[in-house]
This record gives sequence, C-alpha cells and structure tokens, in this order.
Amino acid sequence: MNLKSKKPTLLLVDIQKAFIDKDYPGFPRNNHNAEFICGKILKLWREKKFPIIHVRHSSTNINSKLHESNPGFEFNDYVKPKADEIILKKNVNSAFIGTDLKSILDRSNTKVVIIVGMTTNHCISTTVRMSGNFGYETFLISDSTACYTAKGLDGELIDCEVIYQTSIANLKDEFATIINSEELITLIK
Repeated sequence: MNLKSKKPTLLLVDIQKAFIDKDYPGFPRNNHNAEFICGKILKLWREKKFPIIHVRHSSTNINSKLHESNPGFEFNDYVKPKADEIILKKNVNSAFIGTDLKSILDRSNTKVVIIVGMTTNHCISTTVRMSGNFGYETFLISDSTACYTAKGLDGELIDCEVIYQTSIANLKDEFATIINSEELITLIK
C-alpha cells in the first residue's frame, strides 16, 4: 500500500500542553513520546506538502487545564502550527462536531485521513469513529497517542496501558487501520 499518491490529510488532535502536566487528572499515562512522534510526523507532512489540520480542545469548564485561560490550552511545542495551516477549535470529544472539519475535508477531496494526538480513549477514539463512519479511509498512528490511568465503576484503578490497548483494539479494523509511525513513514516516503 502506498499512501503517498493519495496525499492524505494529517489530523492532529488535542496535542496541547495540558497533557504533559504531571497534575493532569489520571496521571500517570503511557507512551510518553507520543507528542514527539506527532511532531516527527508533522515535519514529514510539511516536507511532502500534504494537507495538515490542527484541532485543539477548548474546555467550557474554566477550571480545566484545557480552558483557553490556562497554559495547558496551548499547543505542545513539538506541533506548533504554522501560519498557513488550518486550526480548528472544539469543545466536545469529536473533531467533527462544532467545527468545519468535514466540509474542509470534502472541499479538498480528501479520501485518506491520518489521525494522531490525545487521548486514545477520548477525543482520538471519537474522532476516529466518526472519520470511519463518514467513509474516509482512516489511519490511527498507534504510537502517536496515549492514555491515562482511570477509576473503574468500583473505584479500582485501571492501568493506562490496559485502557490504551483496549481502546486501540476497539478501533482496529472496524473504524481504522492501526499502524505505528515507522510503518506510516514507509508508506509515505
């Protein structure tokens, strides 16, 4: 499979400073290199002059680290958008709801969407599912995303790696093709 000829759109979802904050709810998290890998992929997309769309979460809760008034709202340094790149703002889990994402993809005749970002079981899962449901050939880059530890219904902690692996398994083949960043680079070069 060669993705290069399809000029896939890179969708960078919620790669914001809040997610590197050790005080972020649910810390610890897995895959501490996720943002670095997102930056590496973004660099390749820029070199190839492929379409790039940045999405960031804007919480409506003023106490959230992802609220516009807090430093965590800012883009991670690895993925700071350039002036000519599209930036969308959302306040729900899906990058498709409350934004022009679908019309932007359709106007540019996008067929293939590559999704990277945070967090696997929240905004990534929701965006990947909608992308697949809208009929885009969707790829999730497994090492470009991460999960946090969470409390189960009984209050017991569920390890971030278990949540990550389960989230990826739930998306695999049903909504997206799951590959890692090295596999992606091979398909693009």
